[in-house]
Amino acid sequence: MRVGFIGLGNQGAPMARRIVEAGFATTLWARRPATLAAFTGTAARRTTSPVELAAASDLVCVCVVDDADVEQVVTGEQGVLRGLRRGGVIAVHSTVHPDTCRRLAERAHVHGVSVVDAPVSGGAKAAAEGRLLVMAGGESGTVAYCRKVFETFGDPVVHMGPLGSGQIAKLLNNLLFTANLATAADTLALAPEFGIDRAALAEVVLHGSGASFALERVKAAGGTLDRFAERAGPLLRKDVRLLADLAGTADAPTGTVLAAADAALGHMGQERLTEPASPAPGE
Repeated sequence: MRVGFIGLGNQGAPMARRIVEAGFATTLWARRPATLAAFTGTAARRTTSPVELAAASDLVCVCVVDDADVEQVVTGEQGVLRGLRRGGVIAVHSTVHPDTCRRLAERAHVHGVSVVDAPVSGGAKAAAEGRLLVMAGGESGTVAYCRKVFETFGDPVVHMGPLGSGQIAKLLNNLLFTANLATAADTLALAPEFGIDRAALAEVVLHGSGASFALERVKAAGGTLDRFAERAGPLLRKDVRLLADLAGTADAPTGTVLAAADAALGHMGQERLTEPASPAPGE
C-alpha cells in the first residue's frame, strides 16, 4: 500500500516516521517546508501539493489542526480529492466535528473515494513509540484496510462504529481530560491551605485512588494550569465547544463533566462556554 501523509506537526511527524520506518512507500506534504527537514535521509518522498501526493497514494492520512484545514487540503483546488484514484481512502486523524467527516465522505463518494475518521490520543512521545490510541470510525472493511498502517503508530486501534464515531469518542475523551485538569488543579490548590506542600500532595495522590493522567500533567506543569494556557488551552476549548454543541443538538445531558471542563477553561484564561453564576445578594 502507498501512503500519503499530510500534517507534520508535533504529533503528525512521529506518526509519519513510524509509517516510513515500517516500510510503506510514503509520500509527504507540508504547508511548512521546514517540517520536512526531519525526513532527510529517509525513504519518504516529498511532493509540492496535496493533489500530487494523492496521485502517488492509496491511503492519505490527514493530521492538520482543525476543520477548515482538513477541508482545505482535501477539497481545495490542489486538494487530495483531485488526485486520489477511485478506491482510495482518506483517513482524518485531526480532531474535528463528526459532520466535517460526513461532509467530506459525501464529496469523496462522488470520486469513488472512502473516508474514515481516526483521531488519536497520547501525544508525540506515544506516537514515536507506536502506542497512540487510535479511535476509528467508518465502514468496517475500510477500517480493516487501514489497520496495518494505523498499527505502525497506534496500539490499541479501536473501531468505534460508523463514520464520525471516532471523533465523538475523541471529543468525549478530551472533555473528561479537561474536566480532570480542573479537579486536579483545584485539589492541589487546597494543599497549602492545610499546610501541605503542593508537589508532595501530587506525588502521594498519584500513588492513590485519586490518580489520573490529568494529575500527572498538572504535577509536571508545577501544580497549576498556567503552563497549559497558551498551547493547550485553545485546543481544549475547541474540543469542549464541539462536544457541547453535539450534546446540545442531541439533547444529551452532560451532568457535571461539562461544568468541570468549563471551569478548567476559565483556569487557563480561555473564554468559558457559560459564565459562572453570580452570587445572590448578601452571599
